[in-house]
Amino acid sequence: MTTHIIALGGSLLRPEEAEQRTQWFGQLRQLAVHLEGNGRRLGIVVGGGLPAREGITLARQSFSEPYRLDTVGIAATRLNATILQQSLLDTGCNVCPIIPNSTEEAADLLTEHNFVIMGGTSPGHTTDAVAVALARDCGAPHCVIATNVTHVHDSDPRLNDDAKPIEEMTLTELARITGTEPLEPGESAAVDPVAVKWAIEANVKLAVLDGRNLSLLEDAIEGRPFVGTLVRTE
Repeated sequence: MTTHIIALGGSLLRPEEAEQRTQWFGQLRQLAVHLEGNGRRLGIVVGGGLPAREGITLARQSFSEPYRLDTVGIAATRLNATILQQSLLDTGCNVCPIIPNSTEEAADLLTEHNFVIMGGTSPGHTTDAVAVALARDCGAPHCVIATNVTHVHDSDPRLNDDAKPIEEMTLTELARITGTEPLEPGESAAVDPVAVKWAIEANVKLAVLDGRNLSLLEDAIEGRPFVGTLVRTE
């Protein structure tokens, strides 16, 4: 069986409209059944999203150490991972019933299950980086980063209306945009800088796409052309 690794942004689990949320989870369950039927194994690393941001904001009233704030964020990622895990268990698919604590554990579990869902592992890097590490440990050639943006842009589109989407680039070119230094707790970027650094070191290709449209995710997993940014090793 072919193994694929996905970094799933926590924001995807909680779109503002309840109807969109129900539709997204339903489509994801359908996709899971389809992928298992095609002999795919998926390691899914879920981000913290709103629960992480709210938890870190609350925690800052009592302490400010980045390590401890990251610990709060990691707990939120594991909550989101549990929600997704329980949702997929309803499909009858071969979903791992535990949430791994490390990428090594997750890689081992992927030899027995079609789906392994996890959150963060340790302070200092985001779930994007965890997903790249899982791809490395599984020997997967690429990692799909499904977020709430359509592409990597040449500058921050939140700050620059003229930011241009990039269809294809190298990891080195991506590192020039993102940097390779860790983000502050609660910060976000199109791709986590540490994930970019680890992808370079492990020679793991990336695909960055809008996970709100699950057909794009399926295209990337199946190796078809997709709308998003393909990040080559060189």
